[in-house]
Amino acid sequence: MIMETVRNITIVCLLFFTSLAFAMEKVDINSADEQTLSMAIKGIGAKKAAAIIAYRKQHGPFKTLDELTKVKGIGAKTIMKNRDRLIVTKRDSKELQH
Repeated sequence: MIMETVRNITIVCLLFFTSLAFAMEKVDINSADEQTLSMAIKGIGAKKAAAIIAYRKQHGPFKTLDELTKVKGIGAKTIMKNRDRLIVTKRDSKELQH
């Protein structure tokens, strides 16, 4: 019983600290994969994350965070809620196709 409780507490602590570390690290919208985008951006799921990647492949790398509003289903409010979590790095379009 005690071992099970200790194990459960350990799991909860690991999950908490892992999510805390992830929340502190900014996500580059020009290189993040679908799973990373859907976990990092509040208010979007796998479909919108896939749409971000599709837009990026079709139009090249994002130049600003505000350009995310060009992706269907992502508005200014979503960007405002997530601005502190995201970054945009300058990348070559050819890099993003791999």
